[in-house]
Amino acid sequence: MPLIDTLAHLLSRASRALGFETADSFPPGHVYARTHWNKAYFDIASDVKPDEIERRLCESITNTPHIFAHITHPTPRMQRALIAVIDMRARRSCGNPDELLALLIHAYHSRHTLEAVPGLRALIEQTVHDDKSWRMQAVMEHLARQQLTIDAV
Repeated sequence: MPLIDTLAHLLSRASRALGFETADSFPPGHVYARTHWNKAYFDIASDVKPDEIERRLCESITNTPHIFAHITHPTPRMQRALIAVIDMRARRSCGNPDELLALLIHAYHSRHTLEAVPGLRALIEQTVHDDKSWRMQAVMEHLARQQLTIDAV
């Protein structure tokens, strides 16, 4: 590796470690290293700890749920933040949750997206050829059943 490349690599690592860059993923080797976000929408310094990164992203999803569209391979916690907003909208009849459901379903197009709710991936895969509105209804019912199970425990 030429000296210039080595220096550039070291400078990049130092810049990231000191928080001079905006992060667009968790650090290499992290359990959610495949999770990426568009740093134009999330201003997170590169020296922020992974737990704090995830907390900030979840807070952003809660406040502006459509921002979920700018996250690739969202963590289960991020998905649960979106599901909470979907549930709130469905319960209060304040807005159509279909757009948010579509974002959640889209996240499962990749096998690298970890499942936040047991059975959700299987349901999404089973309904891939079904009518869009029926598919969304099936996902909503599944999420509601899972919530009832969680509440009962």
